[in-house]
Amino acid sequence: MHQSPARFTLDPAFEIGEVNPRLYGSFVEHLGRCVYDGLYEPGHPQADETGLRKDVLELIRELGVTTVRYPGGNFVSGYRWEDSVGPAEQRPRRMDLAWHSLETNQFGLAEFIDFCRKTDVEPMMAVNLGTRGVEDAVRLLEYANNPGGTELADLRIAHGAKEPYGIRMWCLGNEMDGPWQIGHKKPEEYARLARETASAMKMVDSKLQLVACGSSGFGMPTFGTWEATVLNECYEQVEYVSLHSYYGFEKGDTDLASFMSCGEDVERYIRGVVATCDHIGAKLKSPKKIMLSYDEWNVWHASRSPMAPPEEDGFAYAPRLLENTYSLADAVLTGSLLIGMLRHADRVTSASLAQLVNVIAPIMTEPGGPAWKQTIFYPFAQASTYGRGRVLRVEPDSPRQDTERFGEVDLLHATAVTDDRTGAVTVFAVNRDLERGLPLEVELRGFGDGLRVVEHLVLDGDDPQACNTLDAPDRVTPRTATGAAVSGRVLRAELTPMSWNVIRLTRAES
Repeated sequence: MHQSPARFTLDPAFEIGEVNPRLYGSFVEHLGRCVYDGLYEPGHPQADETGLRKDVLELIRELGVTTVRYPGGNFVSGYRWEDSVGPAEQRPRRMDLAWHSLETNQFGLAEFIDFCRKTDVEPMMAVNLGTRGVEDAVRLLEYANNPGGTELADLRIAHGAKEPYGIRMWCLGNEMDGPWQIGHKKPEEYARLARETASAMKMVDSKLQLVACGSSGFGMPTFGTWEATVLNECYEQVEYVSLHSYYGFEKGDTDLASFMSCGEDVERYIRGVVATCDHIGAKLKSPKKIMLSYDEWNVWHASRSPMAPPEEDGFAYAPRLLENTYSLADAVLTGSLLIGMLRHADRVTSASLAQLVNVIAPIMTEPGGPAWKQTIFYPFAQASTYGRGRVLRVEPDSPRQDTERFGEVDLLHATAVTDDRTGAVTVFAVNRDLERGLPLEVELRGFGDGLRVVEHLVLDGDDPQACNTLDAPDRVTPRTATGAAVSGRVLRAELTPMSWNVIRLTRAES
């Protein structure tokens, strides 16, 4: 049966907000092979003079990552930053309790900053509020950012880093409502600690941007109450509250229609956090708006990869943990999750795809061997490349389908971004229908004449479970579609079944 068209109107006068480049951030944690045998592998044929893999750095640049959150994640709640500075040969080896692994500290703070500079990304640092607190956070801040003339700044200089690291964005702990977290806190405990830590850090530098921990997920029993308690205590001391969510199949789950609709959950989650933030702001009579840092998000099929090394291995070095192989379906959902965040770009002004290499990541490596792109690499890279400018309001009139998890949902999930400098418009669209194509009609109101389609990129295929692997690294890649065109100020295109689409329009004269 032929599918009815999905329609919406674009008008440059009706916008959501400007895309903050930090929306295209990622995340590096000392977990599994993300750092060791991932980013950092001295002795690899592609390693540079500091041990960073040049092939991985090149892929990171192509991915378009703008910020990287570090060093965790659960790891940060036992993090001893002073172990990771100074001469590498003098750094201690420690048991990492978060991931039951051996931490050698050969990749530390200086190496992370070196990595950021080589990839032109902004560092986003987390402080340990699990086993440590106010004093430790201020000491780390002094070491990292103070130009000199104090004990810890001079220590950094003695370690070979004359220039300060200039880290502007700091996370006040990680997932502190999670019982799995080292130093897990009750909301009142964390709220007070976050306020005290934020106040002390702002005494060092009042222009820092600080992220308070939200609850660890939309489904947590603490959700809502946690955010309200924390923000009621430290609303004026922080700029952001964090969101974390992962989407995947549990063992035996086969509900692909619900899986492809998880972008609904992202938008509901964002709306819920915004409502809580604004409620507390109104209660406190504050003119300030708290922004959202969606600093852990991804597809993660937790049942398909180990969370900890086998017990008989003890505290293993760089074990293979959380190494999901991603499918075409995973990539299309990744695009939908990005659409969900872009549709709230006025409040989601920072985000971190978790993680960057090997661990639930868009980039995979083999020790001593190659690096390759997972399927989820492509929608992220395309969004980062073409999703810069103003997000326009999109209210689709779309055919709908019933899903077990989310009820009735639109088959079309879409957003659009316009670049006022060039006049370009990019439509990002996902067809959630697993079997049928979806005709798309977009009325281009207020743009005048002359917009034309320059490219329609699509990620689709006959097998939802098709993957890129070491042996077949290019099985799933974007292709250029034909047929999309503007006629009479209406864009028309065909969205193939279960597909991620990037439709780029520019003015005919450009």
